[in-house]
Amino acid sequence: MKFMKLGSRPDTFYTTEAVRAVSSEVSSDLIIQVKGSRYLLHKFPLLSKCLRLQRLCSESPESSQHQIIQLPDFPGGIEAFEMCAKFCYGITITLSAYNIVSARCAAEYLQMTEDVEKGNLIYKIEVFFNSCILHGWRDSIVTLQSTKAYALWSEDLGITSRCIEAIASKVLTHPSKVSLSHSYSRRVRDDVSCNGAESQRHKPATKGWWAEDMAELGIDLYWRTMIAIKSGGKIPSNLIGDALKIYASRWLPSIPRNGITNNHGSSDSDSDSASEVSSKHRLLLESIVSLLPAEKGAVSCSFLLKLLKAANILHASSSSKIELARRIGLQLEEATVSDLLIPSVSYKSDTVYDIDIVLTILEQFMLQGQSPPTSPPRSKLGFERRRSRSAENIDFDFQESRRSSSASHSAKLKVAKLVDGYLQEIARESKLSLSKFIALAETIPDFARLDHDDLYRAIDIYLRDVGHQIVVGVIRCSTILFVTKFDLTFYGMDFQAHPELNKSERKRLCRILDCKKLSMEACMHAAQNELLPLRVVVQVLFFEQARAAMAGGKVTELPSNIKALLATHNIDPSKPPPPLSTTTSIQADDQWSVSGLKSPKSRMSTLRMKLAEDDELDENEIHPDGIVRSSKLKAICALPTRPKRMFSKLWSTNRAASEKN
Repeated sequence: MKFMKLGSRPDTFYTTEAVRAVSSEVSSDLIIQVKGSRYLLHKFPLLSKCLRLQRLCSESPESSQHQIIQLPDFPGGIEAFEMCAKFCYGITITLSAYNIVSARCAAEYLQMTEDVEKGNLIYKIEVFFNSCILHGWRDSIVTLQSTKAYALWSEDLGITSRCIEAIASKVLTHPSKVSLSHSYSRRVRDDVSCNGAESQRHKPATKGWWAEDMAELGIDLYWRTMIAIKSGGKIPSNLIGDALKIYASRWLPSIPRNGITNNHGSSDSDSDSASEVSSKHRLLLESIVSLLPAEKGAVSCSFLLKLLKAANILHASSSSKIELARRIGLQLEEATVSDLLIPSVSYKSDTVYDIDIVLTILEQFMLQGQSPPTSPPRSKLGFERRRSRSAENIDFDFQESRRSSSASHSAKLKVAKLVDGYLQEIARESKLSLSKFIALAETIPDFARLDHDDLYRAIDIYLRDVGHQIVVGVIRCSTILFVTKFDLTFYGMDFQAHPELNKSERKRLCRILDCKKLSMEACMHAAQNELLPLRVVVQVLFFEQARAAMAGGKVTELPSNIKALLATHNIDPSKPPPPLSTTTSIQADDQWSVSGLKSPKSRMSTLRMKLAEDDELDENEIHPDGIVRSSKLKAICALPTRPKRMFSKLWSTNRAASEKN
């Protein structure tokens, strides 16, 4: 840090009875009051250098002994005034980056210009400021920080703008040509070993070396400096993004976790203080959003989603949230499920997570590349091939024919997996409406889902009794959730997530499911899932049998409830159905629940009931006289007497294949 000494006399100022005076053989004839402090001084040394004091003395009446002058609005306070007074007496003062702003403002206030005396204080401060302070990196940072206390004066004197320009020019210059001083140069010295060789472990990076020092600035000065740096056009967007990330991590950790001030049991002053802090953080966040580089990938998707979570907590402006959602949508394929679990702090929302903002993000994602790329061609064995091949392989196969759209196609494949995983998390919320669940699932085009296993798992969670899963989900996500959203007495209770769903709503939910894209394990589970509409179960069985026949005539094992139904028609199943595998590669938390599966006899009766319910008409609400009810009973009783024609064909294929073997 650079400094400059002015004057040569020793300090003779002293304090007596709360009055500051200077030791001198000449009695004082001037009393100056500065913000409650009184100084006994002499007119000659002060008036010879301060034009303002000359005018004030000429305007005020002279007393018999002392003339009194009031300076109530003196910039810099008593410290700055005393520094100017000592300069007038020739007493040694020291200027540095820490006090040069206050000294310059005080000298301007007292009008210590060259018109009064050559080599006056303003001239010497300006020489030191331009030749030393602005040439040093750390000196410029410290000086710019100190302008905040004298914002209007610093703006009028051009101190703020000159510091910003100096800092921006140094950022645009290689650090080897910059006088870094203090923080950065000290780090460099610390990294030099005793033999003079630089330590490779702690070798400072030449790129982005300025970000940490600039993070010490307040948001208003930081914003202006970053604008100047960006306007230079020499700094890559990723370095701008890294600097913003450093600044956000420096200032945003003090945000309250829930973002909501609890006024109960607190004083009004505490409430006002919390509101003021929240407003400052909101301004900081919105300023960071406005500084984000326009280029895609300049900042990570994870960082953008963290900003969006903070925006929700701080109740940032809707424009900031929409801008973040737009940027997240451009690189949504980089996100994870936990990134999308954005807490909802709105009193109007019943859900723990903010579903609407995720819908907005998905809409922004789908807006890019409106014309979807051609899906991979389907072969006769397309069911298995679509499940076994990864998104990267598909992208590789079609990069020659659709090179321009392959990246977009790959991104949609990743986002489809992301959305299905997100649906599994939010499906555990009992307040999640069916329309929002379906809207989220339908934002992804059909070709982007190579299989529907994850989507089926989300539907199963949405329908199934998942009381214990909600508790696990809260514990797992406790770092980002507000557990107070849940009634703690509710934990551990066994309940159905969405018991209010009627038959038509279940059908509507399952329309988003493509049974052709279910794996063998998913089909086995769906065939025994009593929460699904029967027509879905029939579709699962049909496509599974068709797929097995196309694969070589070997039909896979049927679920036990279907075997039990076939047994009543003298179709003898070869062996009992195997239980649903619990040793697959799927993690335990993600396995489908198999609780509540009943014996073959009870499943047969359940299937009959579900067939009857599936064919019910709405007239039973109009005619509650029992006539329709009796016809339904006849239909139920007639069900086992004749199997479906579709099943008859499949069973004949199965038996013919087994006879050949």
